[in-house]
Amino acid sequence: MGDAPRPAPRTHVKKLGDSLLILALILAIWQGLYAYAGDVAISSPLNTFTFATGLLTHAPFWDHAAATLLAFAYALAISAAAGIALGLLLGLRRFAGDVAEPLLVSLYTIPKVTLYPVMLLVFGLGMSAKVAFGVIHGMIPVILFTLTAVKNIPPVLLRTARALQLRPLETATTVLAPAVMPEIITGLRVGFALTLLGVLIGEMFASQRGLGFLIINGINSHDVRMTTAVAVIVVVFAVFVNGAMLALDRRVHHARA
Repeated sequence: MGDAPRPAPRTHVKKLGDSLLILALILAIWQGLYAYAGDVAISSPLNTFTFATGLLTHAPFWDHAAATLLAFAYALAISAAAGIALGLLLGLRRFAGDVAEPLLVSLYTIPKVTLYPVMLLVFGLGMSAKVAFGVIHGMIPVILFTLTAVKNIPPVLLRTARALQLRPLETATTVLAPAVMPEIITGLRVGFALTLLGVLIGEMFASQRGLGFLIINGINSHDVRMTTAVAVIVVVFAVFVNGAMLALDRRVHHARA
């Protein structure tokens, strides 16, 4: 006898329904806030999306968006490369990792706004300051996730690698990398969001270009539609990219399970 036919999977349909429900709830709350506060505090969803559509067809907006994306790309690359390297180094040197971990956690909890005067003094205004702001936000989570992943590698794997007389490069590629990759991807996902936040805040304080500059300029000139529309565009971009990274994160964890 053949296997009984399985019912069609409903997981994706359920996820889509949940997403639409959450979106409808957000729009309802947004509309309620607009009805309560009015145009002086926030623009309505319809006005915001109409204005945002106009921005997306306006060439100067893309000049600001390109400046933000370039600074974000530099900051994310530095955060990822330096964070993974330092995390691996501290994880493999157990004593150094035990000493550094509480220090990094303490640094992570410090409000970064307290460091802005120092960062501006060191890097000045412009691209370097924006990149630095992004790195100080995004690098520490990557270090911590990588450090924790290396520390939690089962000792039997390393003993097996030594018993098989694997060279360091072979150990790194065949043992360490598969074991720590899921946690590193999780760290990169967290670092992505925080690096983007850091770059945007850096543009508010230390730049005359970028989406962060448009937001702070809209606040200073009381252009509520500009501020709300740019913020929504940034949120939509972050949600889509973070959703893609979350799907990759889940797939990697599932593959290892």
